Order: sequence, then C-alpha cells, then structure tokens
Amino acid sequence: MQKLDNALLDTHNRSLRDLRVSVTDRCNFRCSYCMPKELFGRDHPFLPREELLTFEEITRLVRIFKDLGVKKVRLTGGEPLLRKQVERLVSKLAEIPELELSMTTNASLLPKKAQLLKDSGLGRVSISLDSLDDRVFKVMNDVDVPVEVVLAGIHSAEKAGLTPIKVNMVIKRGVNEDSILPMVDHFRGSGHILRFIEFMDVGSTNGWRLDDVVPVAEILKKISKVHPLEAIEPNYVGEVARCYRYKDGMGEIGLIASVTQPFCGDCTRARLSADGKLFTCLFAIQGVDLKSVLRRGASDDELRTEIEKVWVVRGDRYSEIRSEATMDMPKVEMSYIGG
Repeated sequence: MQKLDNALLDTHNRSLRDLRVSVTDRCNFRCSYCMPKELFGRDHPFLPREELLTFEEITRLVRIFKDLGVKKVRLTGGEPLLRKQVERLVSKLAEIPELELSMTTNASLLPKKAQLLKDSGLGRVSISLDSLDDRVFKVMNDVDVPVEVVLAGIHSAEKAGLTPIKVNMVIKRGVNEDSILPMVDHFRGSGHILRFIEFMDVGSTNGWRLDDVVPVAEILKKISKVHPLEAIEPNYVGEVARCYRYKDGMGEIGLIASVTQPFCGDCTRARLSADGKLFTCLFAIQGVDLKSVLRRGASDDELRTEIEKVWVVRGDRYSEIRSEATMDMPKVEMSYIGG
C-alpha cells in the first residue's frame, strides 16, 4: 500500500486524517439546500433501523480508521441527535485514545442533550444557523422552527463547554445574503466562530444553480467594509475553511468556498454513511459497502484491507473539475452521508 510516514495516501498523495460518521439519515428540518420538503416528505423511505450500523459496529470501524491515520471524527446525520441514545456512541468513541471527537447539529435538541454529550466525552459542536431573521430562517428550514430554538441550543452547548462552537451559515443568493452582517454583529466577540458556506451542488435534489452561489470573495468584501479582517494561517493541513480574524481582536470567521475556491488538493476526509458505506468525497456517486463485510464476520485486518483498497485508488477532486458536464452527474445526497 502507498504510505508515507505511516500515513495512508491516495493517488494525489492526500492522507486519511478526518472521518465524518453519519448516524442517521433522518432530520427534523427540511432545509432547501439539503432535504427539500417536496422530495423528503412523510412518505420518504428512510433507512430502517436494522440497516443502520450499531454503535458497536461504528466504534469498531472508527478504531480501524484511527489505526489508518484518522485523528478527527465528526458525528453527523441527517440530524445526529435524532439517533436514540447517541451519547452512548459518544462514550464508546471517547474511549479511543488521541481522537478528536465533535458533532454537527441543527441544535434544536441540544438543550436536552448538551451536558450529557459533554459528560460522555464529546469535545465540541458545529451548529447550523442560516439567519437571525425568523422569516428568512423559517423559509430555509421549512418546518417553521424559530431562530430562538437554535440560539437556545447554542447557549446550552456553551454552558456545557462544547467549545469552541462553530456556527455554519449556508448563503444562497436572493434568500439570506442580507443576513450576513446581522450574523456577524451577533457573534462577534462571543467566542464562537461564524463560518460562511457557499451553496453547493451536493446531491441531486436541492435545485442548485451557479447563479444561486454568493462567492466568499463577495462575503469577505461585505464584512471587511464594516469590520476589517486579516487572514490567518490554517490550523492544520486539510482545513476546509479559510480563516480570518477581526483586526480589533473580536474573534474570527471562516469562509468555505467549495464552488469558487476549491480545496480538493489537500482534502483528507472520508465519510461513513449510517448504513455503513464508505464515501471518499462529498460529491461521490456511490460508496463502498463496509457493513456487509463487517456483518459476514470479517476480521479487523480484513476490514482494514478493504478501507486501504478504497483510499489508495481515491482520485476525487470534483470541485476542481466542476463544469456543466459534471453538474448533471448523479450524486449521493448530503443528508445521507453528512456534510
């Protein structure tokens, strides 16, 4: 296998360092850029429970991924807090040494879970919030959830010590770009890191058009006019956000520009779906079924070999080659493999 300094490398010499683990494909929001209600309605065939990886199966696979170089694991969904007793999974994963453990959530259920998650060993959370304007936010989540629900979740996470909290804001042209500066003003000086994400062509159901994208360069210019910023160095190789700090010392922001400034070149992320499929790109067409290998009684060495075989032939760089031709390619839905 192709390795350097004990790192597993793909065809572009990118190591395997980050693992996103989806624990459910279900969500209690219907955000237009992820799970539009007209396609994910009441009759949508979500995964039956028996198809989901058990907490023991997830933990076993994460241990193997860790042996292959993974340093950071993020629990995702769907909405991960919809998975019953997800804190049990957190406690199992927290027993794995030298592993950074975090979660991405819409925060609606955090007030009941934040302290329990912290006590179980979760390190921090990233929280989705696309506007402070109730009207705009309700349009985007499409289930009439008010902003105050998410803010309560943020407060509970802060109180529990699930910090630093990253607040993720997807920007869609004509919908919420007017919410950028109010979000900046609200979170400046809070200790939370506000991150702006370009609307992406993930999956095939969100009606993505290039005209709907607000480039991060435009976002940066808008913010800098009011609050001067300066670039700071990435925290680690493969960091998806380009980071800036306010020159007056009131914190930092992140800009995630998969569309206009692709970062495929140093992508170190793999994704494990709730039903045990391994995906090597957010924009993948299909995954490799690890659950079947696991459930037929494979040893850890056999599972390790399966993962190595997938990673060493990985050549994904969708964002770098995005074109009219690629936009109509079938792609897995973000709600299935996590963001």
